[in-house]
Amino acid sequence: MRMQWDAFLAAVQERGEYPSRREADRAARVVLALLGAHLVGNERAELAAGLPETCALVLLNPLPAAEPLGPERFVRATAAWIEGATEETAKWDVGAVLSVAADTAGDDLMRRILLQLPPGYDLLFGRPGMT
Repeated sequence: MRMQWDAFLAAVQERGEYPSRREADRAARVVLALLGAHLVGNERAELAAGLPETCALVLLNPLPAAEPLGPERFVRATAAWIEGATEETAKWDVGAVLSVAADTAGDDLMRRILLQLPPGYDLLFGRPGMT
C-alpha cells in the first residue's frame, strides 16, 4: 500500500527535526532525486510503488548517474543541491529521508537496494550491517 505524502513528510520532518514541512519537502525531493539516479530496475520501481506518488515521480524521473557515488560523495552532492547546506546538515537530510524510505521499503527490498549501491549506504539508510 502506498504511503501518503502528508504521512511521509511528517515522518521526514520528525526524523530530521525540521521546523517546517517545507524544509522536509525540500530534503525529500533532493535526496530522492539523487537516489533515483543511482537505482535501476525492479528495486527502483518497487521502492517507488510504496512511496507517495510525488516521491515516486521524483525517484523515477532523474537522469541516470554517470557513475555511482559513494556515500560521502552522495552527501556532498546533496549539500550542493540544498541552498545553505553543509556536508553535516546534508548528512542529516539524507539520513532523515532515506531512513523513512527504508521503513516504507521493508527489509527484503532494502537488502536488494543496498546490493545496487556502493558500500556504506546501509548507514545512510539507518540500517547498519544490513548488506
